[in-house]
Amino acid sequence: MTPSRTHLVLIPSYNPGPILQETLAQARAAWDPVWVVDDGSTDGSARDLAGVRVLRRARNGGKGAAVQAGLLAAATEGFTYALVMDADGQHPAASIPDFMAASQARPGAMLLGQPIFGPEAPRARVWGRRLANGVARALTAAPGDTLFGFRLYPIAPLLAAMEETRWMRGFDFDAEALVRLAWRGVPAIKLPVPVRYPRQHEGGVSHFRYGRDNLLLTWMFLRLLVRRAGRGPSR
Repeated sequence: MTPSRTHLVLIPSYNPGPILQETLAQARAAWDPVWVVDDGSTDGSARDLAGVRVLRRARNGGKGAAVQAGLLAAATEGFTYALVMDADGQHPAASIPDFMAASQARPGAMLLGQPIFGPEAPRARVWGRRLANGVARALTAAPGDTLFGFRLYPIAPLLAAMEETRWMRGFDFDAEALVRLAWRGVPAIKLPVPVRYPRQHEGGVSHFRYGRDNLLLTWMFLRLLVRRAGRGPSR
């Protein structure tokens, strides 16, 4: 496989356990290059990763902070697009080529994974997504699932959006990235993808905390609603 000079796969990773190796094997079979941002993992999962570039952060800073570190490094090497996917086995590496092809056909757009949930998906997570999506529609007309992190971003506008705020560094990254890029006029394209929730015996790991992270999302939406009120109609 010839390495792309413009598009890369970026995987932020924090204590995913052994499932990271499975995720990387699938991603590498679908695309080259694949980068990992180790966000201060303490479980040893980011040691001895062959065939990928690993960026290491000394301390855990959150998903958004890890993605930003990867984007900054990618931009300095001339990459213009990054497909971000999770390390925990939820996201379908088999869909990577379709996203890359769609990006090449629609330069400048962000590609949003539209999750197809299986019966094993936690009901609380599914209903929480519906609520978050409803609030996001009040902020912008951009389509797409607010919290699903399998996305392809144009790097330059996303970095510019992140520089506008000191937030957007943790679990709030996915939702705020969608809204802020829509405000910047970045077109959005939805592509359906299956989502998998690996069971614990399959190596599934979740760092989502219902109380902490839902409070963070609530605060994010309040911040953006206030800003939206001062902006006038969304694009």
